[in-house]
Amino acid sequence: MSLRKLKIILEMIKFEHSIFALPFAFMGAVLGKIVVENTWPTWTEIFWVTVAMVGARSAAMSLNRLIDRFIDAKNPRTATRAIPAGLISIVEVIVFIVISFAVLFFAAFQLNSLAVKLLPLAVFVLILYSYTKRFTWLCHFVLGVAIGFGPLGGWVATTGQVDGTGLLLFISVLFWTAGFDIMYACQDAEFDRKEGLYSMPSRFGIEKALLIARACHVITFFGLLSLYMIADLSLWFLGGVLISGAILLYEHMLVKPTDLSKLDVAFFNMNGILSMVMFTFTMLDLVIS
Repeated sequence: MSLRKLKIILEMIKFEHSIFALPFAFMGAVLGKIVVENTWPTWTEIFWVTVAMVGARSAAMSLNRLIDRFIDAKNPRTATRAIPAGLISIVEVIVFIVISFAVLFFAAFQLNSLAVKLLPLAVFVLILYSYTKRFTWLCHFVLGVAIGFGPLGGWVATTGQVDGTGLLLFISVLFWTAGFDIMYACQDAEFDRKEGLYSMPSRFGIEKALLIARACHVITFFGLLSLYMIADLSLWFLGGVLISGAILLYEHMLVKPTDLSKLDVAFFNMNGILSMVMFTFTMLDLVIS
């Protein structure tokens, strides 16, 4: 595969949007090690968490683009994506998917036995998500589970266990992801309805879908607030939670049922900032307090 084709694939999967998931994965890895063992993860553990996350996201996004290629070709918003536009071949995408999954598997085997045992479940969810819009409007929550496996995977990678605190972080990220995915799906509500695809906006309408997204983010806020109390964290972490709550509030102020023009800003910018804020303030908490 040439560098030009690799660049096309990386653009296709929006590789730069790893900023959504990676900070929460690092947060799970560091916070888990501190809470469970009262020590810091090794640089080796952080390295393999990073490799696993990159492999998982690359495989999942490429698979999604491959599975959705015929739908994307019909949708004016997505018709210019690499596969429907003929910029990359099916074989090249499949090769990239296989390599990405191989990277994920190799990284998991460098961590611990529980990471390996949970790997089939993670892969199943990554594959399942791309099909869910064909049969359920709960597809946004399946994506939430997939992204939520990032911080939970980081937790497992450095602690070798799953506990209530790690699951609370997982649930918080699950509803955060579901909320912003519901918002993003609003722009395709009419297309999805026409094509018989399932989503919250196509099923309940944009106005109700945005209310559901708002409820999801309320759960996220209180989930992170509960994490602050249960994990006995300091005011630094609480500050990060409050700032993240303000970001979520501003995100919902940007998107209105009658005006989706600022959806990209709300989706990409605000959520990228939120994940970085939570990781940064978690680190400040653990380093300073």
